[in-house]
Amino acid sequence: MENTLLFLEYLAVMAGVTYLVRMIPFVLFRKKIQSRFIQSFLYYIPYSVLGAMTFPAIFYSTGNILTALAGCVTALILAWFEKSLIVVALCASGAVFAADCVMKLWG
Repeated sequence: MENTLLFLEYLAVMAGVTYLVRMIPFVLFRKKIQSRFIQSFLYYIPYSVLGAMTFPAIFYSTGNILTALAGCVTALILAWFEKSLIVVALCASGAVFAADCVMKLWG
């Protein structure tokens, strides 16, 4: 019973924080934002947050920095050439697998 109450408290706090984060911009900014600097800043926030969440996960996912680097470089090159997301993901995973196999053979 106590675990259920704790879970409901966590759920209520999480829902409140999520609601506030989404509601505050509507309350504070009633008019259209005219500043080009703020518009460009807000435009790039999703990309920077995605990068900040993704890159640490890339380098700590394999347990070996060299295999993770092989996958990351492969993904960046394929993304630069505008390949589809599935192609980038599969090729990066394949590069990590190949690098891991080579690392095991050498040592």
